[in-house]
Amino acid sequence: MKEKVFNLILFSSLLILFIFSQQFNTCSLAAPPIKLVADGKDITSLASPIIENGRTLVPIRFVTEELGGKVDWKDKEKRVIIQKDNQIVNLKINSYLVSYEDGEKNYSLIDVAPKIVDGRTFVPLRFVGNALGVGVEWDEATRTVNIDSSKASNMEPLFNVSISSLNSGQVIKGKTELQIELTEDNLSNAKEIKYLLLDPNTAEGFVIARGEGITEKYTWIPDLEEKGEKVLVAALYDKDGKFIAGDAISVVLDVVPKVSLTGIKEGETLDNTIYMGVDTSFVASYVKYEVTNLDTGKINIIGEEAPIDPYGQYKWEPNVRENGNYSFKVIAYDSENKPYESEKIVARVEVDPKLTLTGVSQGQVVNKPVNLLASRNFDVRETQYILRDPISGKEKILAQKPYGDYRWFPGTDISGDKEVLVRVKDTKGVSHDSKPIKVSLTGEATILLQGVGPNQVLRESTSLMTLSNMNLDSVSYVLINKDTGKVKNIAMDKDPLLEQTYTPTKEDVGYWNIQAIGKAKGKEIKSELVPIRVYLGETYQSVPIIEKDKYLDLASGLAKDSWEKTGMSAALQTAQSILESGWGQSVPVDKYSGKISYNLFGIKGKGPNGSVTYNTWEVYNGKTYYVDADFRAYNSVQESWTDHKSFLLNSDRYEPFREVMQNSTQGAWALKRTGYATDPEYALKLMRIIKQYDLKKLDKVRI
Repeated sequence: MKEKVFNLILFSSLLILFIFSQQFNTCSLAAPPIKLVADGKDITSLASPIIENGRTLVPIRFVTEELGGKVDWKDKEKRVIIQKDNQIVNLKINSYLVSYEDGEKNYSLIDVAPKIVDGRTFVPLRFVGNALGVGVEWDEATRTVNIDSSKASNMEPLFNVSISSLNSGQVIKGKTELQIELTEDNLSNAKEIKYLLLDPNTAEGFVIARGEGITEKYTWIPDLEEKGEKVLVAALYDKDGKFIAGDAISVVLDVVPKVSLTGIKEGETLDNTIYMGVDTSFVASYVKYEVTNLDTGKINIIGEEAPIDPYGQYKWEPNVRENGNYSFKVIAYDSENKPYESEKIVARVEVDPKLTLTGVSQGQVVNKPVNLLASRNFDVRETQYILRDPISGKEKILAQKPYGDYRWFPGTDISGDKEVLVRVKDTKGVSHDSKPIKVSLTGEATILLQGVGPNQVLRESTSLMTLSNMNLDSVSYVLINKDTGKVKNIAMDKDPLLEQTYTPTKEDVGYWNIQAIGKAKGKEIKSELVPIRVYLGETYQSVPIIEKDKYLDLASGLAKDSWEKTGMSAALQTAQSILESGWGQSVPVDKYSGKISYNLFGIKGKGPNGSVTYNTWEVYNGKTYYVDADFRAYNSVQESWTDHKSFLLNSDRYEPFREVMQNSTQGAWALKRTGYATDPEYALKLMRIIKQYDLKKLDKVRI
């Protein structure tokens, strides 16, 4: 028993000794604390330096005061002002931007933003030499930071980056080129460059250009609202959006509004389609073109009803009767709707008569109605639509009228390869022929059903009609059940020229094909089977996802987060969601189940949470109708927001938008120009929302 107790005591003693020895070894291997010495005085006890991400940070107040300088703290602005001898250094907590003033003001960026630790401001050690103009040395052997005011230190940039296209203090008068130089090729991890225009007092401002081409040239079009001294920053970021290097200089904005008309030269003769554009020294909200006939004095303002994209081209195809001498100018409007005019350019319009046939294409098989139209740039008194045999040259006049289109549905009496053209007589009686277009005609009897379209859901009475390429004696309408094959007669042997009304009943609920059957000379002609659904139950309408007065906070929060990740203007994102979701009050739901889609932007297809069935418009046989369509469903508003941004960021179609997406005005017009919306007022509506609710502040950034 005693032997067991002794062995237990011995084991415990050895265990305790082992633990203490391990603790001793750990402590002995730990790096000793860093010492801070200023002009030979150890001030470590006042505030020890700290290591963060491999950088040594020191308490700037104690170092400065020990060297005879002064430090002021502006609590409201979170700003530190350092003064030593004749130099004043201004820095802001959590900002990489620093200003130095010694007779003149200069700016630079530091690699670690100043931060507050235990109520004290810490800055990177490398910054101290620049800020105080003193020598800074690191003694690895003793782990000591030595700061020596007897040794002068020249101000050196912390990064191998410099803005090369501008000089510090340069006055910006208008459109400006931006570019940087890398003095050393050691920034292979840089994935994006952003040019920022910042307020020197707040270190806040806007992104004025951005891209993945680090040393490429970028064009900056300044905003007239920006005036006076600013700080231009070129900031480089890694793939995670982390700032890694950059440069900063002072610039003075004194933009002189200049507007120039492009596409037309003084004194030239314009004998074709005219493409007009505009070059401005500032960000324009929209433009109008003034075209004056100098021979008649008539003035035409293009864009009076629907203002024009200032970053695209306007296409003008003058009529022959408009030939003559003209003056052209463009009026550009700023964000306050203030106009600025270009100089007038005088040129002569001298276009020749042009005539083409539209409505059919080369080699088309024409087995349905087509709208033939004479596209011309001169006045006519007679228009003939002509069918020609390409072998014999024999012609048939399909229609003759003074002017206008002709709806042509080839009959059963004609088949084979033919040519279609339009022949007109101008006001002087001279005939003009368009270039013939080869088409193929089947000669088959055809009947088309009108009034319903594929996949339409019928819930109430609808009018049915037919269109045929031959004279019908009568027409019948039938329903064919998709599951059972059951046939139900809707109307039998009716006058083909009269509408027939179909009213769904309870027994019709389900999926059907509807068909028109015509009779002519004892023969039946059947239309295509048109799939439909009869549904008489409850349906659900779009719903709000949040109270209207709370939507702005929701949308702007999502937009700010997306702005930081993608670089897409938060103001523009917010305005888009407001416009397309009606302030979050009209979000699609499944019309049969009530399932909420959280789809703020009306994107069709399948989403993370499947789809919802909702109404959309389609056209069938020349008639517009509602049809069920699948819209993407999401599990949250956040998912919808993210998916919409991915939609814009990954489609080749929206590449022009991505080039300017940091600017809400240019971005709005780029969306319109790339076909995002058909509404001619779309860009202007977005800009009005941004201005009315001061959304531009959402695009403010800092560094």
